Amino acid sequence: MKIAVIVIGVLLLVGLGLGLRAMLADSKAPAIGSQAPDFTLSSQESKPVSLHDFRGKWVVLYFYPKDFTTGCTIEAHNFQRDLAQYERKNAAILGVSMQDADSHQKFCAKEGLNFKLLADTEDEVSTMYDSVMNFGVAKLSARHTFLIDPNGIVRKVFLDVKPQQHSEEVLAALTELQASEPK
Repeated sequence: MKIAVIVIGVLLLVGLGLGLRAMLADSKAPAIGSQAPDFTLSSQESKPVSLHDFRGKWVVLYFYPKDFTTGCTIEAHNFQRDLAQYERKNAAILGVSMQDADSHQKFCAKEGLNFKLLADTEDEVSTMYDSVMNFGVAKLSARHTFLIDPNGIVRKVFLDVKPQQHSEEVLAALTELQASEPK
């Protein structure tokens, strides 16, 4: 009986993984070279933040599933660890998930985060960026990142994010993109 339960569990996990891969393969995320869809969401300070507020800066727009979860905490800590490097590269970090501003405020306070976390409680922005995981009973933002240039153009899309090394990957991509810019 225990073996049957284990086998069923493994099959469900494999099926979920294949389903997620299929969802990513059919992605309708904003394409590289396209204008990044503008939006306005509330930050952890309950103040409106719009993408267009960051014109003239690079933006790391990252979507994550949920405050206080292991992978999301690791990813946020690594962005915080590297924040000074992003700032030297004229880049702002904006995190988006479907929790409310109060949850984001508590997450920032507990984890020492000094960048903006935005509350997409109606899943409008996550949907615009094709970054929604729909589990039927619950929706969460998918772990996707969009690197947007100072003119609001999507320059790099990350749809297969590993939280442990993601900030380093984004920094490397940002460095490469900036090096290829006309002087």
